[in-house]
Amino acid sequence: MDKLHLDQHISQQFNNELEDIRNKVLKMGGLVEEQVSNGLIALLEGDTDLGALVAQNDFEVNALEVEIDEECTHVLARRQPAASDLRLIVTVIKVITDLERIGDEAEKLGRFSVELAATDDKAGHRKDLLHLGELVRSMLRDALDAFARLDVDAAIRTAARDEDVNREYETLERLLATHLVEDPRQVSKLFKTTWCARALERIGDHSVNICEYVVYLVKGRDIRHTSFDKIRSEFL
Repeated sequence: MDKLHLDQHISQQFNNELEDIRNKVLKMGGLVEEQVSNGLIALLEGDTDLGALVAQNDFEVNALEVEIDEECTHVLARRQPAASDLRLIVTVIKVITDLERIGDEAEKLGRFSVELAATDDKAGHRKDLLHLGELVRSMLRDALDAFARLDVDAAIRTAARDEDVNREYETLERLLATHLVEDPRQVSKLFKTTWCARALERIGDHSVNICEYVVYLVKGRDIRHTSFDKIRSEFL
């Protein structure tokens, strides 16, 4: 595992500023992970109270993004960081953008869970989302853990699991299309379920981005738009 040294500056205040930013990103990540988990539970169990809470709590994620972004801007202006310090600030700005977008997708899960629970969903198509949801929730957790530990190997392994998420999403899309053909009267509920599946797939994509930022932060390499086979051969 590679390590960055965030506590080796002449200015102790600079050390504290960087550590505070990093801790707030981890806090934001924990909040987003909780939002996704609760959104998925609300969706699968038809828990309207929990779904409404997830939808309402998106403002907390947004507020943290603004707070962290402002701190990063101040550090750039006052400290003019270089090398790994600059990579950390750039990485944080990118990570919190993806976390905010994950929060938006979780808000959709909460909102649609309320709408679907209000219908006579005897077909239970929401249950079809279970496997995809578990894959994505696990992927997000491991992406955030890789960021917390600055673990390049874990980041790359986690990002590679997006292939599984995409396969599951495509399978689910075909299944929902089949349900629609069998019972066109379910069109509204099936469309909402499809939008939930899309939200989960997007969470997986944002988790990949976080993993790529970990590699950039630690290795100084931008691996975006690079095949997983090439990444594995170079770093694993």
